[in-house]
Amino acid sequence: MNPLISVDWLVQHIAQENLVILDCSIDFQIPAEGPKDKENLIPNSLRFDYDNVFCDAASPLPHMMPTEAHFNQQAQALGINQDSVIVVYDNSGTFASPRAWWMFKAMGHKDVYILDGGLTAWKEAKQPLVQQYKAVTTQGHFAGSLNPTYFVDARHVSEQITNDESQTVDARSRARFNAEVAEPREGLRSGHIPNAVCQPFAELMDGHKFKSPQALKPIIEANIPDNKQQYIFSCGSGVTACIVLVAAAICGYHNFAVYDGSWTEWGQDHSLPIE
Repeated sequence: MNPLISVDWLVQHIAQENLVILDCSIDFQIPAEGPKDKENLIPNSLRFDYDNVFCDAASPLPHMMPTEAHFNQQAQALGINQDSVIVVYDNSGTFASPRAWWMFKAMGHKDVYILDGGLTAWKEAKQPLVQQYKAVTTQGHFAGSLNPTYFVDARHVSEQITNDESQTVDARSRARFNAEVAEPREGLRSGHIPNAVCQPFAELMDGHKFKSPQALKPIIEANIPDNKQQYIFSCGSGVTACIVLVAAAICGYHNFAVYDGSWTEWGQDHSLPIE
């Protein structure tokens, strides 16, 4: 399965009546990244804000997956329909959009794709830009059904630590995984979930795009065993975990879940074990 689409594909389909283009950028500065372009947008874009809108506002944790009813309500408010073909992108290349893709997958939507390279690739191809989001003129009829296995909590992760059929995969850097550096968020312990493996998301990227499937496969296979019944992806707050999930999907892995609280939750809860 390849969830990625190219700039060329989007250029060819941008006038398609049921195409929905979602800007999923988040206000997070990636180390070593230059200033983000917060002015320009791909034409016909709508704002998909999973920090403040498509989230569980009652949770103390950042951008947690909302309820089925809340997600559907907000998607309908954007004019999204059951037959919409959705393209997600962000202004950091390919950083925040994989989580938006996984959220729609969790809601059972099949026709959702990630623009590989995001706004950066669009601009490199010298495609037109706009500075305002598309106006929503009609209510959509999106009616997704949330699969509760796609986003899991700390209790589920804890129960799987000793399960040989389950594998937790940590997308953070090896230095953070090995407790060689302090966590960027205050108050979090250093280390990792017991029996987890480390697959830093940065190793899977070629600049602002994913590496080719041929380049991804040996990296993924070297770090993630291919014989498990479930793969739980974790990171700092549930965003870059989805980058590794996408790479694993491209390489033919199946049966995924994202630990939504990720290290923001696990690292602050002293009742949870760490290595």
